[in-house]
Amino acid sequence: MKKGIVLLSLLASMNGLAQTEVSDYTPGINAEGVTYFLPRTLIEVTLNAEREEYTPGEFCDYANKFLRMQGIANTPHTKWNMKSMTVKAVGVRDPQKGFTVKLKDKGIASLLELTDEGVLLSINRPTKVEAPNPQNDNGQAKKEADPKDFLNEEILSSTSTAKMAELVAKEIYNIRESRNAILRGQAENVPKDGEALKIILASLDEQESALIAMFKGKTKVIKEEATILLSPDETNDDENVLYRFSAKQGILAVDDLSGSPVYYSIKNLTDLPQPVEEKKAKKAKRPQGIVYNVPGKALLKIFNNKEVLYEEEIPVAQFGNTDVLATDLFNKGVTTRISFDPSTGAIRKIERE
Repeated sequence: MKKGIVLLSLLASMNGLAQTEVSDYTPGINAEGVTYFLPRTLIEVTLNAEREEYTPGEFCDYANKFLRMQGIANTPHTKWNMKSMTVKAVGVRDPQKGFTVKLKDKGIASLLELTDEGVLLSINRPTKVEAPNPQNDNGQAKKEADPKDFLNEEILSSTSTAKMAELVAKEIYNIRESRNAILRGQAENVPKDGEALKIILASLDEQESALIAMFKGKTKVIKEEATILLSPDETNDDENVLYRFSAKQGILAVDDLSGSPVYYSIKNLTDLPQPVEEKKAKKAKRPQGIVYNVPGKALLKIFNNKEVLYEEEIPVAQFGNTDVLATDLFNKGVTTRISFDPSTGAIRKIERE
């Protein structure tokens, strides 16, 4: 999430932010001031899966006869595997928790840092935005060798598939014999230089792997990622379908019955205080100052019909309440720096100088 910095002059007398005027945000009315929002917590579930696409080799039917390789499939197929799942809390602007800090001519200059959505990130403590690391092209996958590049004239001129498979199998055995001779020191004209020897052995391994693929086939692995956002509330305490999964089709939508369901439940663990009576609430006056979140806790459980896949407590803004920064944090002559958790709006760190 990109971040923006908003400079604003906060009204302060001898007690700094103690006299800061903060009011509930009302669109079109709070003209003279800077508005910030507190976040609402969402739970982001990221699923990482792999799709294996198998392509049989052209000599798959002769794998057992010439190379003693059993169980080689002769038809293409696709298989999905779920590799990992990560869970984290993320914050979005809560439109019900907007506040306007009124600007005055006299006062000290303070720094509020907001996200592009206007969510409060820090006071007097701008966050450093790190530049993205340049992509490294050296990490590109190596191009697979074409087995036909290693076939000799006799193999290529064969008119029978069975005969061609037999000759390719003999070529594989010849490669193995050459490697064994080099490793045993029985081969002639072998370079004494260690690096040159490694290159020769690597070339033999490449040739063997390419030729074996003509019998064994190839499996291409493709990584897939899916992200699901959950909004914790009082209605998802029961079992809910998070997604469905199929070994043939991968990650599926909750209404696709061709996959097995994976469930989730979110339980509010916070003991909230008793609500104030309506008459008292009308008379009550909210203290002046920067409002922040005091998040509650939720227990997130993700499971299928066999096992629990994830079970952890997660802080959730909407399961807690709000509070106001203490007035003595900003006494005159003291610089107080405060950072807030962008996913919950809770105080993350306070420093005073």
